[in-house]
Amino acid sequence: MEKMNGYAAEVLSKLEARAPWEKQFHQAVKELFYTISPVLEQAPIYQAERILERITVPNRAISFKVEWLNDKNEIQVHNGYRVQFNNALGPYKGGLRFHASVDMDSMKFLGFEQMFKNALTGLPLGGGKGGADLLTRGLSDREMMRFCQSYMLKLQEYIGPDIDVPAGDIGVGKREIGYLFGQYKSLTHEFNGVITGKTVGWGGSKLRPEATGFGIVYFTENILNSNKDSIKGKTVAVSGFGQVAWGVVKKVIELGGKVVTLSGPDGYIYDANGLDYEKNEYMLELRNSGLDQVKPYAERFKAEFFEGKRPWVVPCDVAIPCAIQNELDESDAATLIKNNCKCVVEGANMPSTLEAINIFRNAKILFAPGKAANAGGVSVSGLEMSQNRLGLYWPPEKVDETLKQIMSDIHENCLNAAKTYNFAGDYVAGANIAGFVNVANAMIDQGVV
Repeated sequence: MEKMNGYAAEVLSKLEARAPWEKQFHQAVKELFYTISPVLEQAPIYQAERILERITVPNRAISFKVEWLNDKNEIQVHNGYRVQFNNALGPYKGGLRFHASVDMDSMKFLGFEQMFKNALTGLPLGGGKGGADLLTRGLSDREMMRFCQSYMLKLQEYIGPDIDVPAGDIGVGKREIGYLFGQYKSLTHEFNGVITGKTVGWGGSKLRPEATGFGIVYFTENILNSNKDSIKGKTVAVSGFGQVAWGVVKKVIELGGKVVTLSGPDGYIYDANGLDYEKNEYMLELRNSGLDQVKPYAERFKAEFFEGKRPWVVPCDVAIPCAIQNELDESDAATLIKNNCKCVVEGANMPSTLEAINIFRNAKILFAPGKAANAGGVSVSGLEMSQNRLGLYWPPEKVDETLKQIMSDIHENCLNAAKTYNFAGDYVAGANIAGFVNVANAMIDQGVV
């Protein structure tokens, strides 16, 4: 790993001392600080303007109580959050996550990552993240509606189409977006583009459900193409079985690759024959049913199921982790390399530990961080915002063409930034540097505010 710049090390040390329990946030900061150290050495203005202190403290971190009634008329209480990290490039933009693991640490880490991911898209988007510590499994539609209405009752005063535009994330799909938007509209008497991920027909964009997964595969194809290769004929290991994984599988099949794994909290499946469109649609049905398991897939399609295990022991050419943060550790990284994996592309937010990332980088494996590779979702959310402002619906071909160009531009920007600072071919350094410079320069232009 690179040596960290002295200014960066000082800021990180103070962050860790101030809130030692914020492990995920500090991990994200540390990964950025190591790779942008050459930038800090060559451009002392960032230290003079105290940019690192300013980008590591959210503009606003909101926490609130979410009270609601379940179907038994029992009172339920949860913690709700929205972290508005930075709006130097545009309105705060980032998903809402309803998951038992949600706390302020995870929201800060995700909002921090989102800031630089959005900066890479070239769209006018700031960075933010929100959610609640809700276990969504087993909730009825009416229970979810009441929860979303209570959550939006507290959130609505802090958001707006020119202020903060949330979207979906883990546990927040079209159903939840609908309930959240309906409550916002009822409270404000406004029908606007305050939330993205809406259903087509009342403000949503075509291809938004597929966007993150499609963007990941477009980025993967760009990486392989730049190394005179392609995804066609490749064996691909994927983790997760939600909307992101669904989009990845769909596009990999279209481009001639073969996905052989999926995973959930219960374990992973290995399908030696590879997924087809029917199997992929069943996987999405399984997720939408609220059953947080992949074992039924194995039973239905005669695939192998490995309880409590992760899929990174399966030999593959390309690995795409699409589940959750820190799901791929140094042991998994070593196994993938041993099995001759050629390329690892992060589909989730920070799914690889720092140790795993260092193993990939030291081994010169083609490795792409989530802040670059999975920017397709927020990119199409940005396109949805544009369509809402114009009062138009773009055809899917236009959305897909624009998404493909955005991912290609991100790929080129990462390579160019990496090369400029002597990290040729290093997508981690390239993504961090390109995103940081965009945000930092905008902050300097706008003054101390």
